[in-house]
Amino acid sequence: MSLPRFFLENQVLAAETEAVFPLRLADDDARHAKVLRLAAGEHIAVIDAAQDYFECVIADFSDGLPLVSIARHDDGGVSGPQVVLLQGLAKGDKMETVIRHATEVGVAAFVPLACARSVVKLAGKKAATKTERWRAIAKSAAMQSGQLRIPEVSEPVGVRAAAEMIVGATCVLVCWEEAPETARLSEAVQGALVATRTPAADARVAVVVGPEGGLTEDEVQVLLACNPRARLVTLGPSILRTETAGIVAPALALYELGGMGNA
Repeated sequence: MSLPRFFLENQVLAAETEAVFPLRLADDDARHAKVLRLAAGEHIAVIDAAQDYFECVIADFSDGLPLVSIARHDDGGVSGPQVVLLQGLAKGDKMETVIRHATEVGVAAFVPLACARSVVKLAGKKAATKTERWRAIAKSAAMQSGQLRIPEVSEPVGVRAAAEMIVGATCVLVCWEEAPETARLSEAVQGALVATRTPAADARVAVVVGPEGGLTEDEVQVLLACNPRARLVTLGPSILRTETAGIVAPALALYELGGMGNA
């Protein structure tokens, strides 16, 4: 059984000098610890502000915060391949669905894409509010699924701005319904690893999924031009909803990189 997991925003446990010290949890995490009814003697997993992993033992509670001692420290840090999902803005709660389940799969970061065919238009305060909501969902999903990092979630950006963000990616996978049947995701990933002589564990792969109406041809061309290892890929003959593709595509990429049980 996995341990309850907490992420710290501004506390580095290696800097603690006392054998027993309080965990400075965010307010929502402190409430979550209370809901779990954690008791003295129980073990929890903690990823601190330096992205170090600790297994801690609860000694007591003080002012609603757990007092803990360190049982084990893994100083190896967060490692492994990173898959970034550039997801076209979608209607309703579809973005929340994608962020929740793709976080569980292991996606490292999300870039919400404001595409020409996106029905949803976000800007200013509305965009900031939505982004905070998405970040909270990513954090909750990371805690629930036992991830070693909370995925980054950027504010919505246009396709050209997003293209600039993935210039240095090991490869860029542009999921497009008009991609030829021969445009296999596995070949695009493996070809990029060979071409760049990058071990799978060090790869940074960007996956692009359009909104409900798909990407326009102009947007596809912008994305393909941003990186010499950008490729069109197909997800098969079935027509997938954007929220389905946003989960399936990064899962397939992680599988090719040795994740999802393909070590």
